[in-house]
Amino acid sequence: MPLSWNGAVHAKGDWTVTPTLAAVPRGEPDPSGNHGRRPGTDDRRLSPGGRPAGRPDDATVTAWALAARGGDPRAAELFVRAVRGDLHRYLIRLSGDPQGAEDLTQDTLLRALRSLPSFEGRSSARTWLLSIARRALIDRIRYERSRPRLAETADWMSAVESKQHGNIPGFEEGVALNELLARLPSDRAMAFKLTQILGMPYAEAAAASGCPIGTVRSRVARARQALISQLATAENGETPH
Repeated sequence: MPLSWNGAVHAKGDWTVTPTLAAVPRGEPDPSGNHGRRPGTDDRRLSPGGRPAGRPDDATVTAWALAARGGDPRAAELFVRAVRGDLHRYLIRLSGDPQGAEDLTQDTLLRALRSLPSFEGRSSARTWLLSIARRALIDRIRYERSRPRLAETADWMSAVESKQHGNIPGFEEGVALNELLARLPSDRAMAFKLTQILGMPYAEAAAASGCPIGTVRSRVARARQALISQLATAENGETPH
């Protein structure tokens, strides 16, 4: 279901998010018949020509975010519609869970709308949004980690051993690998997922994580070492932790 909200501005940049206005997904017709425009609105100050064609560029999306920060609900709608598809695909790749990615997308967009007062446009709005998405996923991982485990150690051990590929068992199997990654610090697990599973360049992973490339490389190396150590410990009949 598309994100629904009503941007009511009580003070400059102070947003209240309530489920009253449904945003039209990008590429779908506006059921109101206004073709994505409301009577009385003028998009020309938000986008050259007033009609964004195709995928809006970073400058346009950032301009919408800044206008939304100033209390313009139309700009907020255009911003959400422009970024939602890319954000959803990014979270699917990052989490490996399409159903969970939908919830994370909604959570990220709500966080972004509420955080607009802090957005100053120093980076592109898309980069800013990806950092919010990363934090939302980390929070979800931490929450899931705090819940009682449904499977005992023997269960994930069996999964790893039954999915052996190459020199290191289980690395090509998302389920088994996620069980191993769940035992690592979230920043190391995230760096490993971005670069080793998703194939994201280190520079891009560093930008998404908000840290230097060297930090990402260090996190990946430590994550790899910890994963190998966990497997070695399990093979020796000990319980990994």
